[in-house]
Amino acid sequence: MVGFISSTYLALALAFRCHAVPVVSEPETTVTSAAEYTASVVPVTNVTSHGPYTGPPPTTTGALSTTILAPSIPAYPPEQYKLQYPADGKLHKPQPAPYTPAGGLGTNGSEPVYRVQSDFDYESIALALYQEWIELDLFHYGLATYPIEEFEAIGLTAEDRYLLQFMAEQEVGHATLLTNMLGPQAPVQCTYNYPSMNLREYIDFSQKLTRWGESGVYGFLNHLDAREVGQLLLQSISTEARQQMIFRQFEGLFPMPVWFEIGVPQSWAWTLLAPYISSCPENQTRLIWQNFPALRILNQPNPARINGSDVWNETLGDYAQTLNTTDISHSDFCTNSTKVGEKCTAAITHNRTNPLSYPGRQVFLEWDTPGQAVGPNNSYVTSTSAGAPKFAAWVSQLNVTYSPLMNISGNSAYTIQPNTSTYEGDPAINGTIFLLVTDRDLPVTPFNLSQVNPFVNALSIYQAG
Repeated sequence: MVGFISSTYLALALAFRCHAVPVVSEPETTVTSAAEYTASVVPVTNVTSHGPYTGPPPTTTGALSTTILAPSIPAYPPEQYKLQYPADGKLHKPQPAPYTPAGGLGTNGSEPVYRVQSDFDYESIALALYQEWIELDLFHYGLATYPIEEFEAIGLTAEDRYLLQFMAEQEVGHATLLTNMLGPQAPVQCTYNYPSMNLREYIDFSQKLTRWGESGVYGFLNHLDAREVGQLLLQSISTEARQQMIFRQFEGLFPMPVWFEIGVPQSWAWTLLAPYISSCPENQTRLIWQNFPALRILNQPNPARINGSDVWNETLGDYAQTLNTTDISHSDFCTNSTKVGEKCTAAITHNRTNPLSYPGRQVFLEWDTPGQAVGPNNSYVTSTSAGAPKFAAWVSQLNVTYSPLMNISGNSAYTIQPNTSTYEGDPAINGTIFLLVTDRDLPVTPFNLSQVNPFVNALSIYQAG
């Protein structure tokens, strides 16, 4: 490469007897090299047809099942070996190699095998693949449905729309990865039934859908038998987490109002996902996970309002409790405000003066009875093994906090949003969280959260902040 050296640089070099002369240059040649091998992606359809299922009654109904050994998994004390390591900062066993401590799983030098190793693995990854497929469709759906003028009216430019397009392209990679780890019976693309939404509502729906997609994987990731599969899934779900944050920013919400993200059981994610799948191809792989009845939050906080907690019945009525903008006046719509603390146009971050929810808030609930047909081809059925509802379970960050149901009347009640923190200075109930109705206040933690499943009456998403 030939470069030009200015007289000033040359004079400085001579004056200070430099051995190297700084060079200011412009690139003139780009060297490229074709990839030796590129893995092909799974075939995808950009935008499938949308709408409710109108086909014949399903020939198979309910979740996939086999012989059931017990009504629930009993609770046991901790395994003793987990309490024995001294954790004193010293090494207690010979090192298998230099700079390598003893222990760890999958660290013995054997070649990794990136395939599922158990029924638990298969059903979990298949669920994640169903999620990736709907996200691919949903992101393309938004670009195809809403005109450029509507995006620009809420502050989203061509660059933001390209980000949405790129997120759809990410889903192609995720779907390919999971399909390859599952094999030939991996679930394929379906058709989907979204609620009737304007663009603002679509963004809210998308940030909630990506929440249960992200949290549903965090919940099972460290329970997988195939740790190699878990490694690759971790690298894809880390991208998913960023998608959820992007949609919060598109919505004008504070992007990450928590110290810890939520991990939830597979049946919770499937409960929220399945109602938006209209139909799937014949012989589509079915799932084992439970579909719980829907929980409606009658005063679900509405992020489109300046005072988002002062609401009544402002959702689209779907499982995700998507916000409804229909009855918001011009002066109450936060996108119309120019005041700091009130405006909620798309931004890197906003900090609201009026919180969407707060400790001590009355939250009014209503839930379905089991037995509703949901999911692909209406072939899954909502169910519960719980007794009479008694508690609301608030699932956020590292906490599950119960508050008693009050004024229970049939399938409705109210509860009080509790005041609880994960650590001092970190309010536990914040962000996009999960709210359940249960028949008991079973103590559970993030690693054994699925223990509460037999006692869940209904569940939903709560827009706490």
